[in-house]
Amino acid sequence: MNYYLLTDVAARIGYELALSGAETFRIEETMRRIIGAYGIDCQAYAIPSSVMVSLEADNGKPLMIMKRVGFHGNDLESVEKLNALARHICAQTPDPAVAQQWLSETLRLRRRYSTFIFYLGHFLVAAGFCPVFGGTLKDSLFSGLLGLIAGFVTRLMNKWETNPFFSTIAAAFLLAVPAYAAAGLGAVDYVHAVIIGALMILVPGLLITNSMRDIIYGDTNSGIIRIVQVLLCALGIALGTAAAWHLTEGIYGVTASAGSAQYPAWAQAIMTAVACAGFVILFNVHDWGSILCVIGGVITWMSYLLFAKLGLDLYEMNFFAAVIAAVYSEGMARQRRYPAISYLVISNVPLMPGAGIYYTMSLGLEGNMLSALQKGLETAGIAGCIAVAILLVSTLFRLGTRLAGRK
Repeated sequence: MNYYLLTDVAARIGYELALSGAETFRIEETMRRIIGAYGIDCQAYAIPSSVMVSLEADNGKPLMIMKRVGFHGNDLESVEKLNALARHICAQTPDPAVAQQWLSETLRLRRRYSTFIFYLGHFLVAAGFCPVFGGTLKDSLFSGLLGLIAGFVTRLMNKWETNPFFSTIAAAFLLAVPAYAAAGLGAVDYVHAVIIGALMILVPGLLITNSMRDIIYGDTNSGIIRIVQVLLCALGIALGTAAAWHLTEGIYGVTASAGSAQYPAWAQAIMTAVACAGFVILFNVHDWGSILCVIGGVITWMSYLLFAKLGLDLYEMNFFAAVIAAVYSEGMARQRRYPAISYLVISNVPLMPGAGIYYTMSLGLEGNMLSALQKGLETAGIAGCIAVAILLVSTLFRLGTRLAGRK
């Protein structure tokens, strides 16, 4: 047995999972199971910045491999393929050299959308969410164009491996400047909806979801690190849009136009489907999973609107809609034997508090600090409701799985 090669294969799979945006528990569990399938006890540890595997070889000497994790992506296709590869290795227990070949082949065959489709995804997200937040169809088209700006900036910053905090500030600033300028010139009807639609691209849905799932499984350190990253991202969005408003203040003058367009539920379902289809591209989901993710997003938003009709308050609406999204995601994951994260992230995207971040910033710029504080606390409360819903459903499903395994 080549202990070093086996350990390296497990560590590389964990490393690739971390780069792709997988949860901490999945990374650690995958590395442990791969080595455990060969009858070897090991220790696996992962945080957002590194993965480590250690074991004792048959000669009694300790062996440890650590890999530093750099820039993280949102590649759920890779998470699914690597998860399937790990299952295959555990079932077959091939020679480590063969397992290494399987890994290389899996990495080589990973699919990615073309550059054109990548930008189309940004357009669809912004154009789809803009009417949901009250924009007109004209606003929707303009918001889609701002989504292209966000896509160009984030793609460029990713190539330069720029700190995500500064990348978010730059993207928020460069998409908000033309929006405020267009509003001042009368080219858009509801500038707040235009900007919020485009900002949804920058809201860290995967980070929010992963932070909650890390905490569920006891990976508190990783969960806290991710929550800090979420807060920094929200701050970056606020700083970028605030700087854009100050730059265009002479043209625009105020931060939010009054009123908004209203659409029936069926129209909002179509818009949500368009936006979620964009996120399917941004998170690199393929095949049937992409359709199921879009369906999950639509179900979540329709549930939200239904709860609003039933008279539930804002927090209850978000909580129960997130419960439905989580139940759907966990069910689809077990039915298809795929990681739940793909379905969970996109199904919850319509609930992500991009509007709350924006309105907190705009109220602060208007000098209404008390209202800004109230809006900020409300936004935090909504995020908390979504988090608790994910925690509750994931915990119940995991408990059910353990009980079923004992029977």
